[in-house]
Amino acid sequence: MQRLTNKEEEVMKILWHLDKAFVKEILHEIKGEKPHYNTLSTIVRNLEEKGFVDHEAFGNTHRYFPLVTKEDYRKKFVNSAIADYYDDSYKSLVSHFAKEEKISVAELKEIIDLIEKKN
Repeated sequence: MQRLTNKEEEVMKILWHLDKAFVKEILHEIKGEKPHYNTLSTIVRNLEEKGFVDHEAFGNTHRYFPLVTKEDYRKKFVNSAIADYYDDSYKSLVSHFAKEEKISVAELKEIIDLIEKKN
């Protein structure tokens, strides 16, 4: 599975949210500066070529839908980021967030509780 560009990820997030959408519906959901319709259409077709989306044809119009789930994509690239930036150590990842004060003691205790319940 290829890593997507930021714009491709933005489009995939919209498709995961909408489940199925025409390009004009995707365009409507984009926050901030909206790309030209043709640019967005090209991004969606690129996603199709990469195997992330497929379409249903309605005459000359296509309605797109995701082939890759959000969970599968997240799992692949979170694991890759942990391997690349944290030496494949979840401990290093959590330590990083603790040092940066991005995670509280209460949240860490919740994580420990979840782990203990699994065992």
